[in-house]
Amino acid sequence: MAVRDLRYFGDPVLTTACDPITTFDTSTKALVDDLLDTVALPGRAGLAAPQIGVSLRAFSYNVDGKLGYVLNPELVELSEETREVSEGCLSVPELWFPVERSVSAVVRGVDANNEPVTVSGTGVLAQCLQHETDHLNGMLYLTRLTSDRRKEAMRESRKSGWFWRR
Repeated sequence: MAVRDLRYFGDPVLTTACDPITTFDTSTKALVDDLLDTVALPGRAGLAAPQIGVSLRAFSYNVDGKLGYVLNPELVELSEETREVSEGCLSVPELWFPVERSVSAVVRGVDANNEPVTVSGTGVLAQCLQHETDHLNGMLYLTRLTSDRRKEAMRESRKSGWFWRR
């Protein structure tokens, strides 16, 4: 369908919990197509619907040659083992900070036909599943940073040319 414009940190849609998808029709399929087209660009691992201005529980991923999506996802399993990983976000461009994430994760949801879907992953895919699910709950990765790192991220964000201002 189309590569959609991104929303940036400061836009209220990024800090609002998303509504579940309840209608599975052509508009749902169009959203899925847009999410897949937008995440397929080079350098993108994941994309949540609010990042393109849609406050619905949907995300796409593009990790290690695996391109897919999940509607109404819920994190159902996280490994106890965690690791500090460098993390960035399309809605917080150019800023990368260490974040603690589970090494493996499992997400359950549905596809565009309302059929069950389970996605499990380790490493970058696990990080992506956690990051995108956070987006759907109205949380940016910046909230997971230590206090000092969060202050630094806020300073850098406000100095940037992309920061969303009212």
